[in-house]
Amino acid sequence: MTLLQRSSRRYLTQHPWLMGLSVLGVAIGVAVVVSIDLANTSASRAFELSAETVTGAATHQVVGTGETLDDNVYRRLREAGVRPSAPIVEGYATLQRGDRTFQVIGIDPLADAAFRPYLGTGTSGDLDLGAFMTQDVALMSAPTARELSLSSGDTLQVDVEGSTYSVSLLGLIEPRNERTRRSVANLLVVDVSMAQRLFDQSGRLSRIDLLAPSDEGTQTAYLDRVRQALPEGVQLRRSDTRTETVAQMTKAFDLNLTALSLLALIVGAFLIYNTMTFSIVQRRGLLGRLRALGVTRAQVFRLVLGEAAVLGVVGSGLGLLLGIVLASGLVQLLAQTINDLYFVVEVSELSISTWTLAKGGLLGLGTTLLAALPPAREATNAPVSTVLRRSTQETTLQRRAPWWAGLGLLVAGAGILLLLVTQQSIWAGYGALFCLLVGAALVTPLAVMVLANGVWPLLGRLTGVIGRMAARGIVANLSRTGVAIAALTVAIAATVGVGIMIDSFRGTVSDWLRQSLQADVYVQPPSLVFRRSTATLDSTVAARLRGVEGIAASYSVRRVTVQADVGRTELVAVEPGTNTEEIYQFKSGNPETAWDAVRSSPSVLVSEPYSYRYDVGVGDTLRLQTDRGQRPFAVKGVYFDYGSDLGVVLMSRSTYEQYYDDQGVSGLAFTADDTTSVDALIADMRASVAGLQDVLIRSNKALRETSMQVFDRTFTITTVLRLLAIAVAFIGVLTALMALALERRREMGVLRASGMTPPQVGGYLTLQSSLMGAIAGLLSLPLGYVLAYVLVFVINKRSFGWTLQLTVPTGVLLQALVLAVVAALLAGLYPTWRMARSSPAVALQDG
Repeated sequence: MTLLQRSSRRYLTQHPWLMGLSVLGVAIGVAVVVSIDLANTSASRAFELSAETVTGAATHQVVGTGETLDDNVYRRLREAGVRPSAPIVEGYATLQRGDRTFQVIGIDPLADAAFRPYLGTGTSGDLDLGAFMTQDVALMSAPTARELSLSSGDTLQVDVEGSTYSVSLLGLIEPRNERTRRSVANLLVVDVSMAQRLFDQSGRLSRIDLLAPSDEGTQTAYLDRVRQALPEGVQLRRSDTRTETVAQMTKAFDLNLTALSLLALIVGAFLIYNTMTFSIVQRRGLLGRLRALGVTRAQVFRLVLGEAAVLGVVGSGLGLLLGIVLASGLVQLLAQTINDLYFVVEVSELSISTWTLAKGGLLGLGTTLLAALPPAREATNAPVSTVLRRSTQETTLQRRAPWWAGLGLLVAGAGILLLLVTQQSIWAGYGALFCLLVGAALVTPLAVMVLANGVWPLLGRLTGVIGRMAARGIVANLSRTGVAIAALTVAIAATVGVGIMIDSFRGTVSDWLRQSLQADVYVQPPSLVFRRSTATLDSTVAARLRGVEGIAASYSVRRVTVQADVGRTELVAVEPGTNTEEIYQFKSGNPETAWDAVRSSPSVLVSEPYSYRYDVGVGDTLRLQTDRGQRPFAVKGVYFDYGSDLGVVLMSRSTYEQYYDDQGVSGLAFTADDTTSVDALIADMRASVAGLQDVLIRSNKALRETSMQVFDRTFTITTVLRLLAIAVAFIGVLTALMALALERRREMGVLRASGMTPPQVGGYLTLQSSLMGAIAGLLSLPLGYVLAYVLVFVINKRSFGWTLQLTVPTGVLLQALVLAVVAALLAGLYPTWRMARSSPAVALQDG
């Protein structure tokens, strides 16, 4: 081991707290990135495995215009010689034992062997086909059954769209490998006729699976034969289309979480920079002597980067472990959000991706080395005599602060330019945010000098010499305090920006709900996806509800998914009433003429997100696949809608029934007459459908409250990320103050020897910590507002297509100031305690 290496090891071991805090800062940053990536990967992997399980070996699928197709299509294909082919009915059910959601797949066991051979593998040998096809029975994964303490012959209570069914467990599927085990973990297999009863789809199928020949020429002829056998309104698609569609659903959602997770790592970079800068400053004498004795600049450069690499490797390694632990908790939050907003997914275990771990480790190490480059260059570029002088770094930084501020303004300007030259790129939006954060960090040293120098006369009048010392001490030690304040400023600004964005979003959604929910009572079956009711009201239930006394008016809503020329589309059919124009607020188009056209002609309205996502506006024509074939529909208006970032197409119920053979109802809305109270109407409705389908009957107020609860739940992960970024910034301030405490022991010793008491020393350091927090809080407010503006009008718009109303709540700004001061105060407690109780003689001797 060389002299330099021994010197480095000695320094690292002599300052375990500083090194430990630096490692922890990197670890938290890496952990946040890794945990979000692992949670995203686990949720996506769970859906992919689920899709692969029910798709099996199928290469293509035959689907209807909406959610289902007539089962006569299957007969036509068989008569045309299209084999192998298999009918499928699928949906979701909740098992009362364990309150666990299962994907239910209904199959024809005689036709299904070529597609899903593992489904016929029971624990007791071959499947009893007679019982499977004639009785209310199901198959379940053997490991899942053991987990739920179930065995063959047990009876399951299954909830499906508000109705409860008893199903016997006929057999258990023994997975052949780990992949199959995970694929079938949340799967119930029933006969196709049983599935039709469960999901009230008599005579209907979800799809028909096909296995096309692998030879290209033969496959083309085969697919042509299939298309010729299909009736109008039925389509042929690749089996992987569904997975691709789902990936597109959550693409923007995943990207935004990933970008936010990088914030903690960016703040961690400030921490590493601060630590390495301090290590250079504290060893300036040693480095100067080594340089004078012949150590080259390259050797010093490698020394500093080597130390940073050690911190980066240890911090990244710890971060990977913390990331896995954090992901275990975040994955369920993420799954709940996906279930609320997009589709049903049951994540039973965490998928640990080697690529994610490698990416997180490299990101942590790379960020650490990049943050260490400036202090490494500073240590090598300075002349030997300069390195030996104490005040060099501070005077250099103070002199260069205006230049750094100018560079910061240029970087921020580059971010603004990036926004101006791009229109839809989400990454460009986050690139601009990054430029703004970096620009603000570069401006921070000058801002700290101006604010600290400006406030010291006031502090002097209020607190005497201690106040002036506290303010001047921040400027005198700008190389450490400036970076710590910058890190805290960025973290608090991100909290302010995201807080304003969430509050603006919440206010906009709340106003929209008050505008769009004007009926007194809303009824729908329970749905596993909150935002999109995938269930259908039983026709008897709907009739009874409409017959309850005390109803002044009612209208129905039908939600289905259809194929449009631009992609899979959520179609909503409504019964336009007298107040419809008040419910739907138009962004473009004439409401009066638009509604007249929607009522009387093949015309539609599109929501703002749909218009943005597919570039469809007033005057355009949208081609929808209907039961009468593909038909054109004129777009007459674009309306504000915050219920779906995927977008919605709206048509009248009469037009819907003209083009679709579907009498189903997804939900009903009722207005009570003047003589009936809402509570009494709800009670009568519940009594009228008791013992039939379990439905959600909610008042206007209750539905709004539930909607806002779901809204708040979707931002839980965002709140966690904000808190973790603040935690890293807190560690940064603590590290800076501890570094100052170590470096200024002689100064404190002189003050103590000159007569300053321990309480006065403690007050001085506490005031300085508070002032650092206050400066960070003040600087974070304008930066936070700018970040909020970009998040609301750029990131949100490019991600989801919504127009939000920007509101700046006073509470968020006050919380930011308090948070900054409290964080700095807490970070300063331990260094202050150590400095106040240290012996003057020892401090002077060590100095």
